[in-house]
Amino acid sequence: MTEFPALAPEFLAQIDPRRLETVQPSTHPPRILLLYGSLRERSFSRLLVEEAARILQALGCETRIFDPRDLPLPDATGPDHPKVQELRALSLWSEGQVWCSPERHGAITGVMKSQIDWIPLEIGSVRPTQGRTLAVMQVSGGSQSFNAVNTLRLLGRWMRMITIPNQSSVPMAYREFDETDRMRPSAYYDRVVDVMEELVKLTLLTRDRAAYLVDRYSERKADGRIPEHVALAAEAMRHEAAG
Repeated sequence: MTEFPALAPEFLAQIDPRRLETVQPSTHPPRILLLYGSLRERSFSRLLVEEAARILQALGCETRIFDPRDLPLPDATGPDHPKVQELRALSLWSEGQVWCSPERHGAITGVMKSQIDWIPLEIGSVRPTQGRTLAVMQVSGGSQSFNAVNTLRLLGRWMRMITIPNQSSVPMAYREFDETDRMRPSAYYDRVVDVMEELVKLTLLTRDRAAYLVDRYSERKADGRIPEHVALAAEAMRHEAAG
């Protein structure tokens, strides 16, 4: 194989781990946005999110829960709608997010999907979700299932988020909350604590390094941040490998 000219200082500098040595660690509490996927008066996805927010606050986080009531359907109005602006501002504010949906017809609800659809991958040069951590949860009325969390993981990947390995699925959710709408002690509650703890840890590890983690060759090339001779060399390398 011929020498790869793209392995030049301009190229290697982008993956040099010494870039991380100059990162100044943030000192403010981790900022976590929580979304839920039901408008019912007693919404168990909302109750689970509220329980998760309490845990996150006990772990030292600042939390915001978005109320999806009055959020219009995607494309039914423009992005200047107040609820859309509120949601997008919260996404930009956040360093990590929690998404919790009921499972309906084997998938997430329209309420959940509408919120995600209103947060585009990019607004101008600003990416509202890229590099943020994500925890996924679901509630079910029947037996335990993982259809909703699997769909949320797919969406998180599409939104270029750092989705943590752990997750929560609460079956027969109506049994898991008491008359004061607090989650009863159980293995399901313990799992929620595990998920929130892991989310906080991953957020602390990545929030000051997101720019490094999501910096991509293709985007640097498209933005003109790579010298032409380096981009051409990389393209030649790709064709040689394919051949």
